[in-house]
Amino acid sequence: MSRYDKITNNIDWGLLATAGAIMIIGLLCLYSAVRVSQISIFFKQIMWIFTGVMIMSIVFAVDYHFHMRSAWPLYILMVFGLMLVLVVGREISGAKRWLSLGPLGLQPSELAKIVIIIWMAYWGERKVQSEGYGLKELMIPALFILIPVGLILAEPDLGTAGIVALIAVIMLLLLGINRPTFVMLSAVFVSILPFAWLSLKDYQRNRILTFLDPSRDPLGSGYHATQSKIAVGSGGLWGKGFLEGTQTQLSFLPEHHTDFIFSVVAEELGFAGSALLILLYMILITKIIQIGLKAKDRFGAMICFGIAGYFVLHVFINISMAMGIFPVVGVPLPFVSYGGSFMFMNLICIGLVLNVSWRRFMF
Repeated sequence: MSRYDKITNNIDWGLLATAGAIMIIGLLCLYSAVRVSQISIFFKQIMWIFTGVMIMSIVFAVDYHFHMRSAWPLYILMVFGLMLVLVVGREISGAKRWLSLGPLGLQPSELAKIVIIIWMAYWGERKVQSEGYGLKELMIPALFILIPVGLILAEPDLGTAGIVALIAVIMLLLLGINRPTFVMLSAVFVSILPFAWLSLKDYQRNRILTFLDPSRDPLGSGYHATQSKIAVGSGGLWGKGFLEGTQTQLSFLPEHHTDFIFSVVAEELGFAGSALLILLYMILITKIIQIGLKAKDRFGAMICFGIAGYFVLHVFINISMAMGIFPVVGVPLPFVSYGGSFMFMNLICIGLVLNVSWRRFMF
């Protein structure tokens, strides 16, 4: 068997094919959403995908154990980027989330999701605790999780901060927390909820209140959710047809190329198309978990489990948001929503998982 055959035979082509199928559906729905007035967005997305595939190939080619040795430099770079964006970041709609790099824009908070996964996997590899972690052992990782979460909240970006925090919590639970510590931390979490509510910005509280009562502000903070539910419900079983969605084509549906792209899927492709997309996500996440279970070491397994959590959170929150069963928090849909930084992170995740899968055969 040639070296080329050894490489190609051990690549998980099913994982790549599933991600590719999701991206194709995403491109079709993005084209439908922007073809009338923002067609340049569609071509930019194609460019992001091609660039992201090249980045994914590099991530795949470098032994994932290198990322374990790079965990601290990556963490420092992430914190520096999050601090920099607060100082010189581009402000859009009252939030500083982007660094301008000439004609391009970089969103450091997206990088934070991947770096937290790598750093948590590194910490879990170095600090093995067979009986579960106690409060003392959790103090250090908690501190290093709260730093990026706090910086992201300061942008402000509640959705991304929540995703980063939840990824870390999922990985800690998988690494193991002893029962007394888990009960105590759960009680602390519940007790601080009132203070967390008071710390939210006015528009964030309005979103939650409108989620509980959509009629409270139907033309203001409730407009997005209302129009999204109309689009989802009007799709029926088979949808109105590609390029035929009235909510989408007449621009009643806001942010239909980013946060509410699933509403475009539901309106034009119906329940059948939505179910197919959800099925593809389930296959993708299942494959990632299976690769994690077969990984040769704890670090590789935790990377896969963290990435599986990353995709689960994004898919669940975005689709729930589009259907009106979750507050609008600005969480995009993997491989489907428009965005260069987000597409790069999704493909980097796939590159890391392929790396873990392929290296099983290299030892």
